[in-house]
Amino acid sequence: MTKTVIVEDDPMVAEINRRYLEQIEGIELVGIAGSVEAAIPILEEKKVDLILLDIHMPGDNGWSLLSTLRGLGTEIDVIIITASCDKESIKKGLRFGAVDYLIKPFEFERFQSALRSYRKEQMMMNDQEKLNQIDLDQFLLHREQKVSEGYDLPKGLTKHTLCRVWNQVTEIGENPFSTEELACKVGISRVSMRKYVIFLADIHVLETEVVYGTIGRPVCMHRVAKEGSKIIDNYINNSY
Repeated sequence: MTKTVIVEDDPMVAEINRRYLEQIEGIELVGIAGSVEAAIPILEEKKVDLILLDIHMPGDNGWSLLSTLRGLGTEIDVIIITASCDKESIKKGLRFGAVDYLIKPFEFERFQSALRSYRKEQMMMNDQEKLNQIDLDQFLLHREQKVSEGYDLPKGLTKHTLCRVWNQVTEIGENPFSTEELACKVGISRVSMRKYVIFLADIHVLETEVVYGTIGRPVCMHRVAKEGSKIIDNYINNSY
């Protein structure tokens, strides 16, 4: 089991992340801290493999905790979960050795992908005392693929369907929409549409807002970003 701690000052976000974790096999939540100061005793008292770390919090911020962990040479891994999407913050997180970087708001599927990828990597490293070159290359390649370059579509997405999705998005205009609503308009399954929505959000074509209800899981509502049309043209015109 991967023993995990959530460090997040927003109680609502912490609760959502807790619920997300409950749905992922092999993850055990051992603590929730609303500040860096509150996280320290948990890390000192319990065996922790992974921290889901927010950056901007009252008092010491997430960078302070991450710097302290690295200075102590601890083997605790960190997935950064933050609204900070500027390049400097992302580069800083990677320099500090974060195993993944999630930009708020995000959908459960991206969260699940981050945790499953982490679990898979850890199992591979723990099960084998030595790695051969092929295994190591696959491990490093997987890491590199987390940051996509160029204008190729991810595996499983097609240019034809992307064009259909984008046509419906432009028809909706500035109005917010859910993944389910868009799936109905395009005529594909919600699961398939979710992949396209996640992709469009990752390349900053769509902006996403989490709408909190009183009952059940929060709903992600999307709308076209300001520069969305310019960005999507690169993929529609250059994907084959």
